Amino acid sequence: MTKIVSLILLALTFKTYSDSARYITLQSTTSTENSGLYDFLLPKFTQKTGVDVRVVAVGTGQALRNARNGDGDILITHAREAEEEFVKTGYGLRRLNLMFNDFVIVGPPGLADSKKRTDPIYFFKKIVEKKQIFVSRGDDSGTHKKELDLWEKAGVDVAAASGRWYRETGTGMGATLNIAIGMGAYTLTDRGTWIAFKNKSDFEIMVEGSDILHNQYGVVVANYQNQTNTKRDDAIEFCNWLVSEEGRKEINSFRINRQQLFYANGDSSSCD
Repeated sequence: MTKIVSLILLALTFKTYSDSARYITLQSTTSTENSGLYDFLLPKFTQKTGVDVRVVAVGTGQALRNARNGDGDILITHAREAEEEFVKTGYGLRRLNLMFNDFVIVGPPGLADSKKRTDPIYFFKKIVEKKQIFVSRGDDSGTHKKELDLWEKAGVDVAAASGRWYRETGTGMGATLNIAIGMGAYTLTDRGTWIAFKNKSDFEIMVEGSDILHNQYGVVVANYQNQTNTKRDDAIEFCNWLVSEEGRKEINSFRINRQQLFYANGDSSSCD
């Protein structure tokens, strides 16, 4: 009897280990990680499926490069053109909308113009005119890509200003906010990270509410030669859960200080 009980316990132990060993790697932008969304969302999926999701939080550009190198099973990023190119060149199965929020420009009070609080182009020009410091992520992330697009629309060559009033951190959103606050400088951030960020000091949102500041996140299941069928199937299951009615409900229910950080807009299409 003792031997039988021991064998049963061994079998149960092995099953538990096997279940916990099932995992996929999510290459993700730092903004979703910094917001706390994954701490809220991923345990719900793991409890439902037994699949652990391990997050690598980097800028969108680096996340796409990592996945091209076979170091990711699924991506959540926010640079649609780059995501679509990733799929077009065969590295991803399909790109779907996942959720959105918006970008905001934050900084110390004093440069705000109540008549132009929704015009990021005007505000960027004013930063240059008033010789203020702007801190950029400078990391090829989705936020960095959006920021460069705004500077281009403002007609400002930030490459020529690098190291002077334009400072590049090469880091994620949370670290960049800390540097901007330490320098009393302005920066562009996604709203989710800003809401979750605790070290705000006297910083305020300077510009918000423009259509050009829309921040769309996409989800893509990776497709590479050495990816096992199990990894791909688990990544597809995770993706399908995210865009399902259940996943959308969970994303929409994530709040900090009663503020909703992300708005799900997946369409329940199959991720493969």
